[in-house]
Amino acid sequence: MSDAPAIGDPFPQFTLETPDGGTVQLSDFAGQKLVLFFYPKDNTPGCTTEAKDFTSLKGDFDAAGTALLGISKDSAKKHQNFIAKHELTTPLATDAEEGGLSDALGIWTEKQNYGRTYMGMVRTTYLIDASGKLARIWNKVKVKGHAAEVLEAARAL
Repeated sequence: MSDAPAIGDPFPQFTLETPDGGTVQLSDFAGQKLVLFFYPKDNTPGCTTEAKDFTSLKGDFDAAGTALLGISKDSAKKHQNFIAKHELTTPLATDAEEGGLSDALGIWTEKQNYGRTYMGMVRTTYLIDASGKLARIWNKVKVKGHAAEVLEAARAL
């Protein structure tokens, strides 16, 4: 958890797999603002709503000079199915690697549900400014209204 960046720190460099088999990295977004939204799992109710909300506002994010990237531990193939099923236009990436970005950020962590303990993603969103510095963090995100709140913060940067 000590590796997790604080507001004002440069966001850690990353390279993640995209659904088409390519890669995406922080440097791809140089000179523009970036929203990274980490979510637990494709095709679950909250995650589907969140991805659809960001997709519906993508044009507004584009107009605000802000790129979007949704990230989970799901495979590239699962992301392809998720995108097709829900007509998502928001880019997704896979952080399936052990010790990957979500591990470094401290948001891939032990969770409990119905008495069962397991590893899972804490729904977290990061807003990175055009110089690559962390501008804002939303921890333990509640999905309703979240994408619109992030858009307002991106416009204010």
